[in-house]
Amino acid sequence: MINSMQQIKKLCKEYTELSKEDINELITQANHILTRNLYPDNDVFIDVINELTGDAVVIFQREPLSKQSLYSKNIVGEKAQRKNEAAVYRTFETSLNTVGLLARSQENVMVRQRVYPIRNQRKNIGVVIVEDSVDEKMKNFLVAQSEAKNYQNIPIPITSKEFVTDNIDEGILIFNRKGYLVQMNRAAESYYHEFGYLEDILGMHYDNLSLDMSTFEQLNYLRSRNDVASSMEKEIKFGNLYFEMKYIFDEAEGTVIVIIHDVTEVRKKEAEISDKAVVIKEIHHRVKNNLQSVVSILSIQARRCQTDEAKKVLTESVYRIMAIARTHELLSKQLEDDISLKSVLDSVVENMHRCYENLYHITIDSEIETQLILESDTVVTIALVVNELIQNCYDHAFIDRKQGHIQVRVYEKNQYVNISIEDNGIGYQQNKKGQNNLGLQIVTSYVKEKLRGKLEITSSEQGTKTFFYFKK
Repeated sequence: MINSMQQIKKLCKEYTELSKEDINELITQANHILTRNLYPDNDVFIDVINELTGDAVVIFQREPLSKQSLYSKNIVGEKAQRKNEAAVYRTFETSLNTVGLLARSQENVMVRQRVYPIRNQRKNIGVVIVEDSVDEKMKNFLVAQSEAKNYQNIPIPITSKEFVTDNIDEGILIFNRKGYLVQMNRAAESYYHEFGYLEDILGMHYDNLSLDMSTFEQLNYLRSRNDVASSMEKEIKFGNLYFEMKYIFDEAEGTVIVIIHDVTEVRKKEAEISDKAVVIKEIHHRVKNNLQSVVSILSIQARRCQTDEAKKVLTESVYRIMAIARTHELLSKQLEDDISLKSVLDSVVENMHRCYENLYHITIDSEIETQLILESDTVVTIALVVNELIQNCYDHAFIDRKQGHIQVRVYEKNQYVNISIEDNGIGYQQNKKGQNNLGLQIVTSYVKEKLRGKLEITSSEQGTKTFFYFKK
């Protein structure tokens, strides 16, 4: 006995992450089986789940006390495959007893299993497996099956054409008022074959087929409540699979119809999308950090410049990079690629105002519609254009002026996004040579080529207004 208990500890530490209390509970259950001579006519096992592979592993074995074992050797340490021992995995998944299911042993012998959960702190930590020879027939199980099949004398139609239900992807199971399966379609049969059921499930009780933690008694309780609808739906996880389950209560026939829809692929795609979204967010975060590093380097370089022209060029580059960095910062905080235009432009305006804080006599206001949500590439383009235009106002519009005002307006009209930057400065001659600087080149190029929009600039001694619009 001591060796058995030590072996349980060793195998649990090797294959599981069970706590010391969990392992002690498994040892307690094994001691009960040995000292109380439980199930004297049966081979009895305890299995746990391998944390890495998801396979069931045998950690305890006791041979029958009154007759010869069904096994020629000790199988402790070996795994139980889902395709051979459906009852073991079903009990692990549902925490329900599973009684009378056919199984194939590690020595390729057909047996019938009774499987009971071992729980600690409201979680499954293992299962007890009691095995009988198939030849002994298990009288109670066969009586139950016979009783269930008697209910098949009165067919319960699902549709007027049976072939219709046999050619749909959803599994359909119909249980009679006593909880025995009396009708199913091919999809349901296929599902349970994949779950590892080795025999015809027709005639089995609901409590041996339930994929969640519900029993037939619980379903009857729900059906008896007046506030429960004639159907209910839930989503479950069974092994590595996900299913949408629908339960329909037929009061007239006293039956329960269970519809099983496999949504595993959908959930896998959703998980992949979620993983990719997390990666993309991290990329945006790193891009933002890298851009801020570039800003710091350029700012240091600008302070060390000996000429005003070089300092001006570097400073302008800093503003442009900050406008791009703000977009990546916002994208790093959300899953969607679309982004609020207002959140980015507000940051651009704030940055410009802070960078030119020595020009305290110039004020800037903005009116930006909050509901404008655009693709990130579009927002970056707009941010750069607005950045150039505001910067141009600060640099050129208010020379020798004691006060000045800049107005930024963004609104949507007839599915067009309209943006204007207007100042009350000194204006400039648009056709004058030398006005075609880098900032204006960026504005013209981005509006026409990237936004596919229209650009209008009007300027006079009363000020300058730059207006552009594009199709949303």
